[in-house]
Amino acid sequence: MDEQHFVKALQEKNIFLSERQQEQFQMYYECLVESNKKLNLTAITDKNEVYLKHFYDCLTPLFYTSMDKELTLCDVGAGAGFPSLPMLIVHPDIKVTIIDSLQKRINFLRDLVNQLGLKNVELVHGRAEDVGRMKEHREQYDVVTARAVARMSVLSEYCLPLCKVDGLFIALKGGSAPEEIADAKKAFQALGEGKVDYHTFQLPMEESERTIVHVHKTKKTPKKYPRKAGVPAKKPIS
Repeated sequence: MDEQHFVKALQEKNIFLSERQQEQFQMYYECLVESNKKLNLTAITDKNEVYLKHFYDCLTPLFYTSMDKELTLCDVGAGAGFPSLPMLIVHPDIKVTIIDSLQKRINFLRDLVNQLGLKNVELVHGRAEDVGRMKEHREQYDVVTARAVARMSVLSEYCLPLCKVDGLFIALKGGSAPEEIADAKKAFQALGEGKVDYHTFQLPMEESERTIVHVHKTKKTPKKYPRKAGVPAKKPIS
């Protein structure tokens, strides 16, 4: 997917990029590839693949979810800024908090945010399990996102404690999402979920399967969650 196809494909989803936004995605690509030589941020560096498998893919939640100006979004394990920073480029008025456990990625993101001229970004160095217990972050976000971090049974314990009651946890998944959702049913219920729905589609051109999972939080997460760092991955709620 070259830049022209990227812009056109988004237009078909009623997302219209300004020249400035197109420049920001170009700068994002250049910064990602240059920094990747030292930091190993992604295995995908071909420009057309970055535009399809990173930028377009990260924007697919916007096809199913509206982002209001005052919305607060927390991105767990964002790595190179995915999916939150592409969404912030499209919706520059939302407020984004990124949590990542590696300081070198936080440093990259700080430089990237400055280069792109993005506002309303907070970068938090830490494990999601630890941040989810902090008063300033626990149940403070309208939307919590995660992409390529963990299975839903584990990911829900990272993300739902950060999500407000009546907020939304959005997971960007592949074709195995229905199976993961079934495995995570008890975790959802324990952590505050009310309803789960999902949207499955194919990425343009390569036609690989993707799924956007919506977990609607309807009650507070019990104080015992999240458990200590490392425990959710070793012993998912079941």
